[in-house]
Amino acid sequence: MKKMLLLALMVFVLALAACSSDNQAADDNREKDNAPEKQPEDNNRYAAAFPLTGIGTEESVDNRTIAVMVNNHAAARPQSGLSEADIVFEILAEGTITRFLALYQSELPEVVGPVRSAREYYFELAAGYGAIYVYHGAAGFVNDMIANRGINFLNGSTYDNDGVLFKRESFREAPHNSYLQLGAVYDAASTKGYETTTAQEPLNFLTAEETETLSGGNAAQVKIEYGDNTSESVEYTYDEASGKYARSSNGEPSVDLNTDAAIQLDNVFIVEAFHEVIDDAGRRAIDLKSGGDGYLIQKGHVQEVQWENKDGRILPVKDGEPIGLVPGKTWINVVPTDPGIKQSVTISNE
Repeated sequence: MKKMLLLALMVFVLALAACSSDNQAADDNREKDNAPEKQPEDNNRYAAAFPLTGIGTEESVDNRTIAVMVNNHAAARPQSGLSEADIVFEILAEGTITRFLALYQSELPEVVGPVRSAREYYFELAAGYGAIYVYHGAAGFVNDMIANRGINFLNGSTYDNDGVLFKRESFREAPHNSYLQLGAVYDAASTKGYETTTAQEPLNFLTAEETETLSGGNAAQVKIEYGDNTSESVEYTYDEASGKYARSSNGEPSVDLNTDAAIQLDNVFIVEAFHEVIDDAGRRAIDLKSGGDGYLIQKGHVQEVQWENKDGRILPVKDGEPIGLVPGKTWINVVPTDPGIKQSVTISNE
């Protein structure tokens, strides 16, 4: 009799626990269903905003932008510090290989690189942001242009492997092993008499409400092909949960060498510009002044736009009016007019 009562009591307790568990699960589901969707950050509530990202902050925002030439040869991947850049320009440098101009202002990683040589169109872009231009080596005539145009610069050839500003790493072969110690840039710039703080004109950013109402064609997947036979390709894949695009090179996710952080962007801006090879070494001249066609890709949507050069900055416009960026990080890909943006870029909803 006692055994029967004990068994009945155990059954009752188990049933009560199951009921409680079911009720808790139902409550959890109701909370999940009724939970408000994650809203874009209201950056207007902060005292200031970083000029190149539009992200609100209580910190000082007057440190001068640093523009760094970053190697994108296959032997230089994965790079260091790209995930923390506010803006990155990706442009053809040699053959079908692109090179990056990474702009740092809101975040300053310890190390950036590998650092490579200068080109005219890169230092002109750096000047448009009032940046200190950092590179490692250049043809003599390019060094002359940088000096003659009054560009504030730091050339790694001068500091090669000094262990303070530049360091040669043993895990890669030259010229893919020169790394900038970014924390030393402002001291080195001060030594040359350059300003390291400045008031910077902010870019045009969307409000939280405008970000929520973005429209355009679907853009879940974006692929850019540089060169024939897809010898170099770039992909951007939209993640709806984060609202950002993850970058890949030739199918390999782009991550930071030092932190394994994925490179994720809030804005992908693709512009078409005239390219011309100007010497036997394969160097190019690229027209980044005349404007042209572009795609602006944000939050899973794509808009066909135009680009204009306003005071040295490449900006999206539509019907002659400027278009705002989503607050966050931006990657700007420049593609040649031959074969053209519609031939080089594939955008799909898959």
